[in-house]
Amino acid sequence: MSIQFGPEYVRAIAPYQGGKPIAEVAREFGLDEAKIIKLASNENPLGMPESARLAMQQAVADIGRYPDANGFDLKAAITAKYDVPAEWITLGNGSNDILELAAHAFVQPGQAVMYSQYSFLVYALAAQAIGARAIVVKAKDYGHDLEAMAQAITDDTRLIFIANPNNPTGTFIPAAELEAFLGRVPPQVVVVLDEAYNEYLPAELQYDAIAWVRQYPNLLVSRTMSKAYGLAGLRIGFGIAQPAVTDLLNRIRQPFNVNSLAQAAAVAALNDKEFLQRSAQINAEGYRQFTQTFDELGLEYVPSFGNFVLVKVGDDEAAGARVNLALLKQGIIVRPVANYGLPQWLRITIGLPHENAAFIEALKKLLA
Repeated sequence: MSIQFGPEYVRAIAPYQGGKPIAEVAREFGLDEAKIIKLASNENPLGMPESARLAMQQAVADIGRYPDANGFDLKAAITAKYDVPAEWITLGNGSNDILELAAHAFVQPGQAVMYSQYSFLVYALAAQAIGARAIVVKAKDYGHDLEAMAQAITDDTRLIFIANPNNPTGTFIPAAELEAFLGRVPPQVVVVLDEAYNEYLPAELQYDAIAWVRQYPNLLVSRTMSKAYGLAGLRIGFGIAQPAVTDLLNRIRQPFNVNSLAQAAAVAALNDKEFLQRSAQINAEGYRQFTQTFDELGLEYVPSFGNFVLVKVGDDEAAGARVNLALLKQGIIVRPVANYGLPQWLRITIGLPHENAAFIEALKKLLA
């Protein structure tokens, strides 16, 4: 008789599967790592900013000591950029850390966590890990149906996750709709507004979520340095909320959860406006490169406001897996999304022009 450890809701969790690493694809298919193109994990194709690299090199001299547990310099940089007190900031080991901290801080086993169909898988994992009841609201045009979400709130709902723009579909909720939704959420329900891709929004769609934080004590805005800022490997994110929320998050946050190199690099990157502008420009150009091709090929895709595009590559249930495997054999890594309930689709991260062109050429050959 085998012994089963842990609660059933933990054993039922399917571990998160990230995009395939380049080294793994090289081993599996006998390919040269240097020639493999990875468009799977929504990383910044420019890599990290030089300003962050130099800051890290300086921080290495003190790596034998523990990092600043309170992240004074990084919080100061965030305070300067977003005009919020340091007491409103929670630092995370990536924004994933902020999402999971929120679930642990505000939800008891059996209470409800709400999120949309086709939203970031970590929301479901965070809910499962604490034994919460999930309320999954059916998507509308592959994005959030805020009216349905407002109506689905129950007496035991304690946390709502909203991603804007959304991953993996790339959909966007206009500011007026989002603000109206916040006004309908009961004050005991914490709303996590996950803005991992906010920096890719064009100027006309940008909105001031921090102003909403000042208005709504139950709002937590989550940001990451992994996408537009190019620091995915350093795992650095942060949350902004009023002290009643951040106090609880910081009570359960692991000490030293953000390492010294990450803190130093993040301070530099936050102040590197030129790199951020270049990242947004490269992304906009790559988006046009992809969507023009999809239009030419007659492929359905979801208009995206992030640094990726969700595209339908066939009508049968095996289409996504089949095209993904064929691309892998050619050294191009994209993201199958069958685990999101989208087996006919692939999510393609926008890369550098030559990387995008290589993917497009391979896709055209496959579909021909």
